[in-house]
Amino acid sequence: MSKDFDVAIVGGGMCGLACAIGLAKSGIKIAVFEAAAAFEQVGAGVGLGPNSLRALKGLGLFDAVLTKSDQPKPTTRLFAFVEGTGTHKQIFDYAESSGVKNCEGLGIYRPAFLDALMPLLDPTCISLNKRCTAIQELPSGRQLLHFSDGTTHETDLVIGADGIRSITRKKVMGDGNDCLGFSGTYAYRGLIPIEQLKAEGVQTPVETRPYCYVGLGKHIITFPIKGGTVLNVVAFDSSAHPGHLLPERPHPWVEIVSTKEIVGGWEGWGDEVQAIVSHLRNPSRWSIHTLHPPLKSYVRKRVVLVGDSAHAMLPHLGAGVGQGFEDVYVLCRLLSHQKTTKANLEAALAIYDELRVPRANMVLEQSINMGKIYENYGPGHYDVEDIRRHIKGMWEPVWHHDLEAEVDGAIRRFEMEKV
Repeated sequence: MSKDFDVAIVGGGMCGLACAIGLAKSGIKIAVFEAAAAFEQVGAGVGLGPNSLRALKGLGLFDAVLTKSDQPKPTTRLFAFVEGTGTHKQIFDYAESSGVKNCEGLGIYRPAFLDALMPLLDPTCISLNKRCTAIQELPSGRQLLHFSDGTTHETDLVIGADGIRSITRKKVMGDGNDCLGFSGTYAYRGLIPIEQLKAEGVQTPVETRPYCYVGLGKHIITFPIKGGTVLNVVAFDSSAHPGHLLPERPHPWVEIVSTKEIVGGWEGWGDEVQAIVSHLRNPSRWSIHTLHPPLKSYVRKRVVLVGDSAHAMLPHLGAGVGQGFEDVYVLCRLLSHQKTTKANLEAALAIYDELRVPRANMVLEQSINMGKIYENYGPGHYDVEDIRRHIKGMWEPVWHHDLEAEVDGAIRRFEMEKV
């Protein structure tokens, strides 16, 4: 160990494990506490944009992740947008948008991502069945984690990577409202063999690239997996609660529902949409939650948030996981810096907060805006030109942010400060 402080990471998901590996490589003693009894072998697919891949490369994790992806290398997979009703004419092709450069991305399932990272981490650092229930600051300034099994763990720094229902966020925000709420949107997820859809007369080349079917109060995202043989479908329905953040829904947030439920919800849409939803067998329905208004700080003394704990956002930009990896990259750069010691941990965390809050919160707000755009197309609302104007350029601020240069500048300022 090359540092005089140790770190406890609450949560062993994608961001938690990435952070653990990044810190351990730098000689920082780490302990990871995961609430589940085992790393889950279920989960949705995630899309990693150019900014996500740069962060993973900076952490030294990209090659391992690539080996577990369905893709042999990153590719450009930009969305095309089509009408959800009528004949499904194409409205906008993001590939033809001006200024789109260096936008290669990667798709991977969460379990595959975890499988890629696990061999890179000493298994003795990981404790399963450890659900954190509270964090207590000791007179020494150290933090005491309390777990549901009655055990405790003392550490210098707590990193909260415990997701949208974060206990560490409650510590950062205090006893007030932690801003968690139901977005009013349900997402129906499922997989369909593409040959079935082609036999049903689906003409849109959904096997070649991602598509978004837009309309009023609803939209559908499709993207091909398994070499273009299977279609991953996410059908969003916000029609019952448009634009309103509601109280957190009771668990479970993910439920298996009947095909009949989803077919009824898309009555009156075009033939292709009808074919897609009718072929979703026992789809899972996800109650989409978010943090809004965004947190003003991700740090409180020696407790710091990353990923969904800090800025759980709607999936409409496909950018939530990427912002988590950016968090991890910045935090690992700061904590592993030769000047960072136990004495100035809070100064390093203040820089993290300075960099990450405006950046991630901007993406959070844009993810909300994007969903409203997708679901505002139709008579009396957006027309084709409106949709094109609103969508064009939405992803570039996410993809092309120079995070490395931003961190380099912050570290130079850090080096000039007195310890």
